Amino acid sequence: MGDYAIKDYLKDVKKVGMAGHIRPDGDCVGSCLGLYTYIKNNFKEIEIDLYLEPIPKKFDFLKYSDEIKHEYVEGREYDLFISLDSSELDRLGDFIPYFENAKKTLCIDHHISNSNFADTNIVYPTYSSASELVYTLLDEELIDYDVACALYLGIIHDSGVFKYSNTSTQTMCIAGKLMEKGIPFTSIIDNTFYSKTYVQNQVLGRALSESVLFCDGKCIFTVIRKNMMDFYQITSEDLDGIVEQMRITKGVECAIFLYEVGELEYKVSLRSNELVDVSVIATHFGGGGHIRAAGFNMKGTPYDVLNNISEQIELQMK
Repeated sequence: MGDYAIKDYLKDVKKVGMAGHIRPDGDCVGSCLGLYTYIKNNFKEIEIDLYLEPIPKKFDFLKYSDEIKHEYVEGREYDLFISLDSSELDRLGDFIPYFENAKKTLCIDHHISNSNFADTNIVYPTYSSASELVYTLLDEELIDYDVACALYLGIIHDSGVFKYSNTSTQTMCIAGKLMEKGIPFTSIIDNTFYSKTYVQNQVLGRALSESVLFCDGKCIFTVIRKNMMDFYQITSEDLDGIVEQMRITKGVECAIFLYEVGELEYKVSLRSNELVDVSVIATHFGGGGHIRAAGFNMKGTPYDVLNNISEQIELQMK
């Protein structure tokens, strides 16, 4: 489907390293494990390592998830290092030295804010996900059940189960071809995207009940502080879906969700519908993402953070 093929980058390569972005989400995990499994299955002469921060437990069903390495070990060098689903080099976190010391580097990504930091950059911002892009780099006949499970997972998470504006006819076509591999697509969607624990539902309820509308009802904001996370004994993994639920509030154009990650420091997630390009806002504050979904970290009180963001939103809504 594309002008690139992963086999072309693996010629004369003996050792391959791979990594995705910090705090790996569904598309990061899916694209990484999809490509890792494909190379492991079809290029047995290549030694390959995958590095990610610990992934959400709901993704543990994917083959080779137990082989993911979580810690940097000094001295390892690679003939080729592949960055997946990362718009900037610093998004690789502790594994940046592997990338910097590799003989060749390749970036596979779909973020519009990508800075083209590798030797070769395969970046398609119109694709729904890095997983969709990875699919186009593979030989369709060599994609097996396990590769299909991983790539389908990535596609549904970054397309919002095919309802976000980044979903295209190509996205649907590729998803259909992955389904033909016999994957349990219903359970992948239910168990990794929709299913929530009782506590997660409680936190979602708190977040929504304490949310605030502003900008004439066109924007919505809420924040989860560390003491609330401690009270419910939850982690950032349990906060998935809150900002998306806020986005679909009737009349809302832009949703802003904050959760505390340190003293006076917050992780910011932005979602929009039609008028606001949140990737521009995220990039302005040192983050990145897509037109309708983006994020970054910011220091200050929640009100400081909200005031800074609202100024940028208003610039676009004038």
